Amino acid sequence: MTGSTQHFLERVHRQEYGQLLATLIGWLGDFDLAEEALQDAFLAALEHWQRDGVPHKPGAWLTTTARRKAIDRLRRNRSDGLEPERLETLPPAQLAVTDNDDEVGEIPDERLRLIFTCCHPALPLEQQIALTLHTLGGLTTAEIATAFLVPTPTIAQRLVRAKRKIKDSGIPYYVPPAHLLAERLDSVLTVLYLIFTEGYAASSGDALIRHELCDDAIRMCRVTELLIRRTQTQVSPAQHAEVLGLLAMMLLHHSRRAARVGPRGELILLHEQDRSLWNRRDIQEGLALVDKAFNMRHVGPYQLQAAISALHASAATAEATDWPQIAALYGELRRHADTPIIQLNQAVAISMAASPARGLRLLEPLAGALNGYAPYHLARADMLRRSGQLDSARAAYGVALDLTHNQVERDFILGRIATLGDDIRRLSSL
Repeated sequence: MTGSTQHFLERVHRQEYGQLLATLIGWLGDFDLAEEALQDAFLAALEHWQRDGVPHKPGAWLTTTARRKAIDRLRRNRSDGLEPERLETLPPAQLAVTDNDDEVGEIPDERLRLIFTCCHPALPLEQQIALTLHTLGGLTTAEIATAFLVPTPTIAQRLVRAKRKIKDSGIPYYVPPAHLLAERLDSVLTVLYLIFTEGYAASSGDALIRHELCDDAIRMCRVTELLIRRTQTQVSPAQHAEVLGLLAMMLLHHSRRAARVGPRGELILLHEQDRSLWNRRDIQEGLALVDKAFNMRHVGPYQLQAAISALHASAATAEATDWPQIAALYGELRRHADTPIIQLNQAVAISMAASPARGLRLLEPLAGALNGYAPYHLARADMLRRSGQLDSARAAYGVALDLTHNQVERDFILGRIATLGDDIRRLSSL
């Protein structure tokens, strides 16, 4: 297979895996069978696309092939309890889902059905999240484990148990009726947040941003908000405000996408970014959504995170950033969810608003909980560097490097280590 075709197939996998799998699960009602059939289809593409060329509609080709592979599997093993003849009568794939953020299309699409199925209250929250990230986001068990700071076998067990529960309990594959929407909404928002987070800062691979995950999370958050407005739901004003807050936060973060990487794909930190490249349309919409959410007078954690993003987006320069207000908002956020990661973010804000030394003191109690978390060591390294403790900073960057699997971030850390080495040698020669 040529390198260009291989690269194209990998891109199709990144961009369309979640939609393809959601469609197959909708047909089959079986997570494992759908995943196996889709994997068979991608393997078939390795052979056919090289020989016959890339099809005009790769997603449709993969869906049709996966459907046939599923039927073949069922014919070989009729103990699955599904009749192949019934599958053969299914309509052809309908994959026309718009990528335009302003066009949410039909409510709901297959991906939203998948999220609500995975977020059924019969499943424990940790299983809901792991299953959705794996099926819809296409994240590996190792990537999910990294996001949750737990061992990979733990995530694997959660996935197995969740799929078995859905199959054994006959959990329906649909968006719940209006009166049941509220009980699943919090889990849905958590999943969308985590999908966006993985897209915004990919935990592995050779690209910093997985745009398809960011776009999917934003689009499905739009659809969820529209679903609330168009149906007579029992969603509370507090929940609705949080949906708006999450959408605002994602738009404000993603507005910086063009400035976050340089011409060679290298990482550009926030304070070094060319702010003229920020997407003003996304920023304006995000700011308006923050105002709308806060005017509902039911402040929650997503709204507070959106407000923090709004302060960054509103600063004309890095120096104009209102770090004291950002630190205060993190303090308020801790009243809702006092997690080590939020404490880490507050420490970073305080280090910018007050001093690196004060930030370092706040990091000390977090060492045990976040020792395996690369951003903790990166934050500590930066504070040590800014306080002039170059040897310690270099060591902290080394720890972060060992914990980092994304190549863009690894290159950035290696650059920091090299620069600090030059600075240490220069100081020692004085």
